[in-house]
Amino acid sequence: MSATLKNCRVTILVKALPQPSKRYGETVCCAGVTPAGQWKRLFPIRFRHLAGDSSFVRWNWVQFQYKRPTTDVRAESCHVFEDSIRIDGKLARKQEQVRLLTPLILASAKEAALKGQSLALIRPRNTRFITKAKSKTDIEDEREAYRRAARQTSLFDKELAELEPSPYEFRFRFEDADGKHDYANGDWETHAMFWRESRRKDANEALRWMASTFNEEYPRKGMVFAIGNQAKRPQTWQLLGVLRLDESAQGELRI
Repeated sequence: MSATLKNCRVTILVKALPQPSKRYGETVCCAGVTPAGQWKRLFPIRFRHLAGDSSFVRWNWVQFQYKRPTTDVRAESCHVFEDSIRIDGKLARKQEQVRLLTPLILASAKEAALKGQSLALIRPRNTRFITKAKSKTDIEDEREAYRRAARQTSLFDKELAELEPSPYEFRFRFEDADGKHDYANGDWETHAMFWRESRRKDANEALRWMASTFNEEYPRKGMVFAIGNQAKRPQTWQLLGVLRLDESAQGELRI
């Protein structure tokens, strides 16, 4: 494939949990949409190596340069040049978020697959946020994987603190136009919410607050899931992001 560099600008919707990588150390699957509503998957993003005006959060507009990857055939995937990443504002107003994203919402992962997409937004129904304590073995395995990834750096990389795995698995049961589903929640922000609230209160209070947020507040106000499939197993879809997004009448989108 051509190695021609392309310029792109997206608003970030997805920052998934860091994953150990044999080639890159620790990477984070990130994704966003362009002003024209096109999905882009940013990879490999070694997020904790980013600093200053490169370290973005959800809803930031981000500019970057990329080329088409050689091993990932998914249309939205971009091999991003890390040094080119720059924050370029924020999509902060809820009306602007609704206007950009509502036309992208599909009925299900099945519909996305039929359209040839590997990333999509869906508005789930009858959602239930679930927590399950991980076993000590699973936590230690994750801890060791993060430990190895943190040590895998070049001479020019800053040393990373070792990530501490969440002691809980977070999942969502939900329905869409294709039926009932049970997805693990790979949204980094959800796990960050747990650690933040645990420090403010304690773990049990944090879990109660998260259950109230995801089972009551978000469904009442409007919630969408950002989902994506796997490069090697395109039939397998994952929950990558949980977003608060107001529901809007179609006529409001033209205002």
